[in-house]
Amino acid sequence: MSTVALITGAASGIGAAVARRLSAGGAACVLVDRDGEGVERVAKEVGGAWLVGDVSSAETSSRAVALADERYGRLDFVHLNAGTNGGIDMSAFDPERYRTVMGVNTDSVVYGVAAALPLLRSSGGGSVVVTSSLAGLVGFGPDPIYAMTKHAVVGLVRSLVEPLAEAGVKISAVCPGFTDTPLLAPARDMLVEAGIPMLTADQVAAAVDSLFHAESSGTVLVVQSGMEPTPYQHADLPGPTAG
Repeated sequence: MSTVALITGAASGIGAAVARRLSAGGAACVLVDRDGEGVERVAKEVGGAWLVGDVSSAETSSRAVALADERYGRLDFVHLNAGTNGGIDMSAFDPERYRTVMGVNTDSVVYGVAAALPLLRSSGGGSVVVTSSLAGLVGFGPDPIYAMTKHAVVGLVRSLVEPLAEAGVKISAVCPGFTDTPLLAPARDMLVEAGIPMLTADQVAAAVDSLFHAESSGTVLVVQSGMEPTPYQHADLPGPTAG
């Protein structure tokens, strides 16, 4: 039986590239995005199922997993990829926009893991990959709220390694640098003029695919243009009983 993958933020960019890569390898895909036209187009291209919904709602994650179960009867891979820029000026703070960014970038990951876990467990285990960012590892002054949400995602991934292992589920994060996707479109010309190299969505998709098949859990994989993907090494801090 082929593997089954659930991918959020799949109408374009990294999510669509992951769907194409996995389907080319024989996986059946369930794609989720709030862009109904885009997600339907990609799903038909890869021969998969699709769901139109806002991942900041827990109901969307539950419906997506139910669709995977109904259509394919199992779930092996989950790519929690949906994301949005912060675009928040701290000197003119917009609480509504803040909640939107938190919902898409952080809440959706919590909802996605919680919804997928029972089906992953009943399928014999599986792998979850979360799209974070280099901004999840270092400060990023131009978009501090975005950076905060991506730091939170990395912390969640690292903290879920042991709890998910009991169900035979691995979890990892991919942290790409600037990637040429619709999310980056407003800044693309500026980056090109500044000579800043950008990753392609296909390059990030290859890194995601490698994490799905990795033996280890908890990897935080840095992907930068012109460099081999590299696991990030967090500091080995002393525990509470050290000293």
